Amino acid sequence: MTERFAVRMVVDLPADMDSDVKADLLAREKAFSQEWQRSGEWVSIWRCVGEYANLSIFEVRDNAQLHEILSGLPLFPYMSMQVTPLTTHPSDIKA
Repeated sequence: MTERFAVRMVVDLPADMDSDVKADLLAREKAFSQEWQRSGEWVSIWRCVGEYANLSIFEVRDNAQLHEILSGLPLFPYMSMQVTPLTTHPSDIKA
């Protein structure tokens, strides 16, 4: 059985971050996130318009796996996150 979570991630990189360091960090972030998307645990990712933020849906075995994924993000030290556990809504026609 898996658990589903919505995670809102806001990125705040230092304005004076070296451009080469930033480029490397963003490339590693993209590769890491796409690896988890391919595995199926990172179900979807959505850009929050007008912000350096995203809203992502995860389907993982437990809280520990979600923490493993999130804390492994190369951008993790520069992020604030809001994690919301999800469950099926009784009015969902697909449920």
